[in-house]
Amino acid sequence: MSQPGALLGLQKTNLRQQAVTALRTAITSGELLPRSALVETELSERLQISRGTLREALRQLQQEGLVVTGARGRLYVRHLDTKEIADIFAVRAALESLAASIVAARPDRTAITTALRGALDRMSKAPKEESLDDRIEADLDFHRLLCRSADNETLLHTWTNLEGSIRMSIMYAGRGKAVGNMDTDRHHEMVDAIDTGDPHTAAHAVQTHMDWAASNLVA
Repeated sequence: MSQPGALLGLQKTNLRQQAVTALRTAITSGELLPRSALVETELSERLQISRGTLREALRQLQQEGLVVTGARGRLYVRHLDTKEIADIFAVRAALESLAASIVAARPDRTAITTALRGALDRMSKAPKEESLDDRIEADLDFHRLLCRSADNETLLHTWTNLEGSIRMSIMYAGRGKAVGNMDTDRHHEMVDAIDTGDPHTAAHAVQTHMDWAASNLVA
């Protein structure tokens, strides 16, 4: 297991959620490598929390798809193969295409597309030397805003549960491919399609974007 980074001692408030955040960051940043075993005694000591609190945090990460059960019930960091990444993006494309089609038909579409373009402006102004993790978060902020703007709690909840796996698939592809997925011109094409007010055009643009993004990551 690598040296502590995200896995530092936690404050004594809301320990379970803090543990979830620290472990999620360690996994998606590569501090905890794919297929590495998650040893309760070691992790609870590093995080300075009880093993009971740690187990609660690990259960949530299992639900997010970041942690899997192996032989004899041992927990491991999930490893994403090419098919799993393609599957993740297929589900993501379905969710975000639906969100785009809903937003395109909304009467407040213009206000939403203005907010989406604002998120893209923040993405484009991010310093090139900014950490990959921060740049991925800026990208996900845009896509989360799209899903939230559909005003469909089931859609947003499903996308949120997939978020950890999305983050992993981008991070593990390497900086070059990850940055390629964050090209703002491609994202503006989606917003422009939504702004037409045609749900079919909007959904098609998102599907095209996701097809390209998935193929880029697994190339």
